[in-house]
Amino acid sequence: MTTERARLMIPGPVDVEDDVLQALAQQVRPHYGDAWLEIYGEVIEHLRQIFGTQNDLFLMGGPGTAALDAALGSLLRTGDKVLVARNGFFGDRLVAIARAYGLDVRQVSAPLGQPVDPQAVRQALSEEPAIGALAFVHLETSTAVLNPVQAIAAAAREFEVPVVVDAVSSLGGVPLPVDEWGIDICVSVINKCLACPSGVAPISISPRAWEQVARKGERAHGWYLNLGIWKEYAESWSSWHPYPTTLPTNIIYGLLVQLRRIVDSGLEAHYQRFCDAAQTVRSGLDHLGFEFFTPESCTSPLLTAVRGLPGMDVEDLRRYLVDEWQIMVSGGLGELRGKLFRVGHVGKASSPEYVNRFLEGMEAYLRLQGLNSSPNRGGK
Repeated sequence: MTTERARLMIPGPVDVEDDVLQALAQQVRPHYGDAWLEIYGEVIEHLRQIFGTQNDLFLMGGPGTAALDAALGSLLRTGDKVLVARNGFFGDRLVAIARAYGLDVRQVSAPLGQPVDPQAVRQALSEEPAIGALAFVHLETSTAVLNPVQAIAAAAREFEVPVVVDAVSSLGGVPLPVDEWGIDICVSVINKCLACPSGVAPISISPRAWEQVARKGERAHGWYLNLGIWKEYAESWSSWHPYPTTLPTNIIYGLLVQLRRIVDSGLEAHYQRFCDAAQTVRSGLDHLGFEFFTPESCTSPLLTAVRGLPGMDVEDLRRYLVDEWQIMVSGGLGELRGKLFRVGHVGKASSPEYVNRFLEGMEAYLRLQGLNSSPNRGGK
């Protein structure tokens, strides 16, 4: 057993590059003034490329859940109807957020490990009048399912219903053209596919979403999580402080370092690294006889959900990987706890060093436990 820090192969947070860490270690910058606004502006422009948007884009200090709160709480008011399309733990969290605001929640559900059906969303919208917004998760990290955003958003547009997408685990890892697909509010974080420390949640807001926020008027929820407040500061304080509170400037500067790397390498190359890592991990696990929880047709390249072998103690496996191989993977959430483990492919987890060490550790564990690891016993 060693006290060496575990390498992170979880959905997030992720291990980041050394130059990002060095940026964090610099002296603190003020969150206003010409020099800072130049940094802030460059960050916003790079993020626009990744979001694929010309919409308003804010950097909200806090976790992705804070920005999701802001999205639902700003678009809707107590008693308004919202449709949540859910197929896992984080879809359920959207339901909980909506209920916490006193919203009238209607649901479309899909089984764990299966994507949301756009036709079911369309049917629900046709049967339910006065839906104020549709909300759903792009990458449901509890199962590794990548939901079909484009088709779901297209169904909502047929009924002129604003679309809120939780892209916390997907943006910057797979293409998500916000404007082209008609996403009205898109929420993400920087500590997953963008491989930075946690603390900032980028959020984009479309003109159609702003129109609905304005119609709700003075009955807005909260202050900091009220997107109308953010818009007010973006417009009236644009020359020196276009946000309502102090920003975590060192984290944002570290984000700039990482965004420059992504843009310089090209988005397609950035995405391909995750795909290559996922393919190598899945091929290795398939060879060892593991089965995957999610069908290949809807599995994200950013995360793999793996069923434990018969007789395997999944939590013991996870402890072994940390203690003996300094690799951390995630377990199952909710009813899937103890039944599967989840391997992330973003940040440094996409590197051959991490991938090879993980597969070596898996093979060693199977030998140690005397578990059947005959090649191709399982399958995809």
